[in-house]
Amino acid sequence: MTSATDPRPLPTTPRLIATDLDGTLLRDDQSVSDRTIAALAAAEEAGIEVFFVTGRPARWMDVVSDHVHGHGMAICANGAAVVDLHSGGTLLEVRALDRDTALEVVRVMRDAAPGTSFAVDLATGVHYEPDYPPFRVDPGATVATAEKLLHEEQPGTGAPVIKLLAHHPELTPDGFLTLARTAAGELASITRSSPTALLEISGLGVSKASTLALCCAERGISSDEVVAFGDMPNDVEMLTWAGTSYAMGNAHPDVIAAASGRTVANNEDGVAVVIEQILTRLAERQ
Repeated sequence: MTSATDPRPLPTTPRLIATDLDGTLLRDDQSVSDRTIAALAAAEEAGIEVFFVTGRPARWMDVVSDHVHGHGMAICANGAAVVDLHSGGTLLEVRALDRDTALEVVRVMRDAAPGTSFAVDLATGVHYEPDYPPFRVDPGATVATAEKLLHEEQPGTGAPVIKLLAHHPELTPDGFLTLARTAAGELASITRSSPTALLEISGLGVSKASTLALCCAERGISSDEVVAFGDMPNDVEMLTWAGTSYAMGNAHPDVIAAASGRTVANNEDGVAVVIEQILTRLAERQ
């Protein structure tokens, strides 16, 4: 595994940087440091596109909306949505979770992990069950059982389901993830990015990696030309797919195992450290 200070040349000229936000690009106080802002701008000035690839929904992208350069594209909700940050988070593409499938996941997980509560993240906003702990209270949210939240008066008329969220008050985060994947992994893609037992459930095959691959293919960019950064299990597929990838110094063990390199922690501007070194090496080649 390479480190952020590894002097070996890059395997190819990077054309795109894909970075997670929480625990990766953002510091723990949710800020983007001046050093990181400068590094992102310098990368795009050098002709390297920057994609924010996050588990956050489009409506929570205000933390980076002031630091968008170039195209302003972002992959949100673990690959379920592609948004244009220049237009205030307009949805360009949605890879929705089928409602009937979501209902089956709810049924299976209620049996496998009694005490699980759910939230339904729609393209129009998030709604949740009475026992679900909302991390950001939405005054417009509907509080009801997941079965009611997923019900449609007429099939196909409701807003797309971006993802299903599942919380358990007692299980460990990794234990809950393993249990859910065993019980419902054939129905949907299940991952996590929270330090609590909170799972994020998307359509089968939907991940940061699969949507990033689609966006790169549209631009004629190969995986070998991508440098990716992450810190939590929802980043594993993306870090495995990218030609060069870095786990943050604060990363989950599964992320460290998946990445080809490692940088310092998010609070030490680990993404900026690597970008600066990439740009230095590219300048030395000229």
